[in-house]
Amino acid sequence: MNTAHPDKVIAAARSWLGTPYHDQASLQGVGCDCLGLARGVWRNVVGPEPFLIPPYSRDWGETGPREVLAEGARRMMPELDPSEAGPGALILFRMMPRAIAKHVGIVTDPDTFLHAYERLGVIEEPLTAAWRRRIAFAFLFPQR
Repeated sequence: MNTAHPDKVIAAARSWLGTPYHDQASLQGVGCDCLGLARGVWRNVVGPEPFLIPPYSRDWGETGPREVLAEGARRMMPELDPSEAGPGALILFRMMPRAIAKHVGIVTDPDTFLHAYERLGVIEEPLTAAWRRRIAFAFLFPQR
């Protein structure tokens, strides 16, 4: 599977900067959560979403036997080792030890990423050591 050019992914992601946070939404400039941001970037870079996203829990401490976000991403995106996630990669974070991955971001530079965060909306910030150690999965957007 060919992958989208990182510059295209990053430009699409940055176009969402300043979008307010809104749980389970995906409307550029109106509101989105972290998954809604990734969905919006997908629509811009790849095209229509291939399946509906069911309602999901906001609990970052949720545990369970299935990595639902990673399983969904694997259905449509090439996976790579998190240590190889460079600009343009979609990264999934495990916010608490032993919890499933529930937060999503997009790498914009080797040391920055973009994500939607409650109370802050879509922001770009440093990919610090604290964030890096939480990365559980990484994927690339496919080419349209």
